[in-house]
Amino acid sequence: MSRQSRLDRRDWLPASGASIVTLFAYMPDKQVHTNEVSSLRRMMRTRRKPLALLLSLPGVWCSLAGAQEAPPPDIVKSDGLMLRTVPALVDNPLGDGNDVPMYVRGMHLSGRTNVDATVDDDAEARKYRSFVKGDRLTYDQDTDEVVAHGNARLSQGGNLFTGPEAHMYTGAGDGYMLTPTYRLVSGGGGKSERADIEANNVVTMQRGTYSGCATCAEDGKTPAWYIKASEFEFDQEQQEGTAYNGILFFQGVPILASPYFSFPTSNERRSGLLAPTFSQSSRTGFELATPYYFNIAPNRDLTITPRFMTKRGVMLNGDFRYLEPTYAGLFHIEYLPKDRITGDARYTFTWQHSQSLGYGVNAYVNFTKVSDDTYPDDFGSGTNFQTGVQRVYNREAGLTWNYGDWSFLARVLKYQTLAPSTPQYESVPELSATYNKLDLHGFDFTMPIRYNRFQIASWTGQPNGERIYAQPTLSYPILTPGYFVVPKVIFNAASYNVDYPNGSMMQSSITRTLPTFSVDTGMTFERPLTLFGIGMKQTLEPRLFYVYTPYRNQSSIPIFDSATADFNLAEIFSENSFIGVDRIQDANRVTAALTSRLIDAETGVERGRIWYAQRYNIQQSRVTMPGGVPEDAGVSDFLVGGSALLYRNLTFSTAVQYSPSTSQFNRSDAGITWRPGERKVFNLYYRYLRNPPPVVGQTALTVTPINQIELSGQWPITPRFGIVGRLNYSITDKTFIDALAGFEYDADCWAFRVGLQRYATNATTTTSRIFAQLELKGLTKSGNSATEAFKVGVPGYQPPPTNQIPSRFSNYE
Repeated sequence: MSRQSRLDRRDWLPASGASIVTLFAYMPDKQVHTNEVSSLRRMMRTRRKPLALLLSLPGVWCSLAGAQEAPPPDIVKSDGLMLRTVPALVDNPLGDGNDVPMYVRGMHLSGRTNVDATVDDDAEARKYRSFVKGDRLTYDQDTDEVVAHGNARLSQGGNLFTGPEAHMYTGAGDGYMLTPTYRLVSGGGGKSERADIEANNVVTMQRGTYSGCATCAEDGKTPAWYIKASEFEFDQEQQEGTAYNGILFFQGVPILASPYFSFPTSNERRSGLLAPTFSQSSRTGFELATPYYFNIAPNRDLTITPRFMTKRGVMLNGDFRYLEPTYAGLFHIEYLPKDRITGDARYTFTWQHSQSLGYGVNAYVNFTKVSDDTYPDDFGSGTNFQTGVQRVYNREAGLTWNYGDWSFLARVLKYQTLAPSTPQYESVPELSATYNKLDLHGFDFTMPIRYNRFQIASWTGQPNGERIYAQPTLSYPILTPGYFVVPKVIFNAASYNVDYPNGSMMQSSITRTLPTFSVDTGMTFERPLTLFGIGMKQTLEPRLFYVYTPYRNQSSIPIFDSATADFNLAEIFSENSFIGVDRIQDANRVTAALTSRLIDAETGVERGRIWYAQRYNIQQSRVTMPGGVPEDAGVSDFLVGGSALLYRNLTFSTAVQYSPSTSQFNRSDAGITWRPGERKVFNLYYRYLRNPPPVVGQTALTVTPINQIELSGQWPITPRFGIVGRLNYSITDKTFIDALAGFEYDADCWAFRVGLQRYATNATTTTSRIFAQLELKGLTKSGNSATEAFKVGVPGYQPPPTNQIPSRFSNYE
């Protein structure tokens, strides 16, 4: 570098408070002398003059900073000189950027010191979180404005704007561009006549468009959906966009107009319209549900859904959720002022609440009220394929308290039972205390104590009553890797006070006490095995369970909350074959089981399992439920089943209950699941049950065996188009019990789902409906009936992946 350079090095010194920069300069054919660099460093330490214009450079960086003392203008020209500036000290690197120098890069420079500068050819100016690029940059120090001419690109906070000309004010951090094409850091974008960029991460557009499909706009294509408005305002801090006097277009067709649109620009919760749902039902006619989501606070939200039904009228649905450090809950309401068919008001209301009161005390409420018996038939969603329409609703409130080894519960449990279901006993109130002490010198001790006051509707003819119950239990578990032994002693004590009418011959005061002894034992053997060239471990796991309970006559005890347990692999190893405490079965029996597993020796994955279990009654069990049959001595039904991972994506499972005395299968279940890839699943199930419990609309005499085949699956026909289906066919009745057929199309910017559904509301009636859902990605968020119906109907269903909002570094320049 020549000592006669037009830039006097005495003018390179930083002003007080400005950023200090270290300079490294070289000519392509001449290295700067070390003495010159040392002299320059001494001058920088001793001189205190303002820093104005450092230098222009071909392809490297220089720094521009505001001058406090302006020397006389000095014309600067540079071609071929390369210079790199490295910040050695930045006053506020994480602040607002006002103390950070601006760096300029280009191939040619001309300008006047402390007045202006012009950079040509691949020009760029960058400061803090903003940059501006173009064929030419001009900088005016008086106005602190950088202007890019030709192929201009302006970025602020990750938002990118392209157009013929861009303006950026380096000190304020603001800028604007005429006729830009823009893309926000959130992924959305569009075009406008003017874009104003503010330093507080607010962007304002005049007379433009916006779409979540910004890639289409960049490619010159019309987005699948877009909003056209007189003005847009994007708040990057709030991650929210606002459109004034806007029209929503889908596939070029206007579908919605409003003077005010508010929509999210990220995946965070934001107020706005959710995806509408369309359906056609045999009970409600054509339906249109248009949810609106209110993001009240980070811990509160509200969803209001008008539900338009051509046969019934307009129903208003609402969901309010709240979450606080000590309590949380939700309100749900559905209200139809006047049903066009019945002429009555129809509604349902649910309140769920839980709260911590301190000192280990918690409170909860679970309350549901339905206006009439046929409400779930007429307005239910029909997505609960396995259990049908719900007809019993809880009304429960209680307090819990945990203190050391004690836990306490006080609650009131009532029900709303819809006809034709039978009312149940309500507990008003229930008080319980449970003491648990584990590993006390090897012993485990537990003792629940419970008091209930039961009541039921008088028209049922069943008595009300009180019950106090205690069940102290002592066990001594011996657990090792190769075997286990768990002896247990249980003492069952209960006292009843039944409100029989005066003159009744039934006993009002009843006391029952009886002990139970059981011992559960098992062993585990294993050996190495090679199967199909794969190293395996095979286990052999025998298990014996013995239980003894003496006989007590319990026929005078009413049934408040008890029932016969289902015969399965869990119940066969329990001490009591009844659910609840109103019946304790007398027992003198042994249960034997054998299980064998195949485990991959390398990965630990279970490749297969087969098991067998059967019970042997040494003597007859005489205690039964009212109308029940005693269990004879001898062998019970046996259970056998297994599962196998046939291939890495193909699994099989089965379970069978067989009666040796009648030589009949009482239950059989088998299923195959195939999952060859993402969003690909196929399920095949077979179910048989000889004596199923009656459902609504059936009596014990009209119950027929369940003999059903179920097919369900999800499969993509193309990368964008897929089908979803479910069929549940009754072999006995030769009819379809429920069916679902769905189609979904998932594009880059939108998705459409449609389904046809048929389901039973009771034993004699069915409901059919057609539903559709349109989702505009980046504008509305899905989560209602279409995807929920597919999830419930098809085990293993996977919805299309949601678009990920890019970070501001995804397209870093």
